[in-house]
Amino acid sequence: MRIHHLNCGTDCPVGGALFDGRSAGPLATLVCHCLLIETDAHGLVLVDTGYGLRDVAHPHQRPGPRITPPWRLLLNIRLREQDTAIRQIEALGHRASDVRHIITTHLDFDHAGGLEDFPHATVHVMQREYDDATGPKIGLVARNRWRERQLDEVRDWRRYGARGEPWFGFDAVRDLDGLPPEILMVPLPGHTWGHAGVAIRGDDGRWLLHAGDAYFYRGEMRAAKRCCTPGLRAYQRLMEVDARSRLNNQERLRALSIVRRKDLTITCTHDPVELERCIAGSPL
Repeated sequence: MRIHHLNCGTDCPVGGALFDGRSAGPLATLVCHCLLIETDAHGLVLVDTGYGLRDVAHPHQRPGPRITPPWRLLLNIRLREQDTAIRQIEALGHRASDVRHIITTHLDFDHAGGLEDFPHATVHVMQREYDDATGPKIGLVARNRWRERQLDEVRDWRRYGARGEPWFGFDAVRDLDGLPPEILMVPLPGHTWGHAGVAIRGDDGRWLLHAGDAYFYRGEMRAAKRCCTPGLRAYQRLMEVDARSRLNNQERLRALSIVRRKDLTITCTHDPVELERCIAGSPL
């Protein structure tokens, strides 16, 4: 399998280095790190989609008419057609119909905006995430994080329970419908109740875990002590459904990233440095 690391959306919140830990100016740069996996017998597989074409065309309707002005100011979303997963996949010489599967870490609007750009794909999601995203929404965060318009044309869902076989001390959902056994989902609740990481075993035997929003900043992994910028620390608290679950899973991932560093790479969705290093093939 060949894995491509894509940035399928950019947020530029006011605060600079208080968010991304490196910007010199007033605006930070946060990415939407998605994976494109080329398989031999199962077509193309996407892990998350970032923002989609319809988000770009209708920015006030799709990422969300309900987002309040302070939330818009915080995220400062930059929507560009060339950043969408479909346009990047086409630039690699593929068609939308070549994407046969999409695995979602969760269905927040910045992760699921491009689902409808791939109408022939099977979309894999945790059952709890699907239920929460499509059911009644109570509270400001729930009303803003999920977008019905990004989901309502998806016709082929595959939904999974949270229990499974052991994987590095975590429960994992193996045997995803129509996918090779080298790809599995790892439930990581806390950011949402149905949040999951996606693990891929490469041809060299090493694992890559896309941890989604289980953490937001590179300093939260690969070191004994957690380090996170004030902006991202606050944003994680704002978006969490359960602090204890989120921090417990983050602690377990941090320990795993240290102990199994030789045979496992862990990356998240929004850290630009992690994305750059993945693209360059540099160690995290």
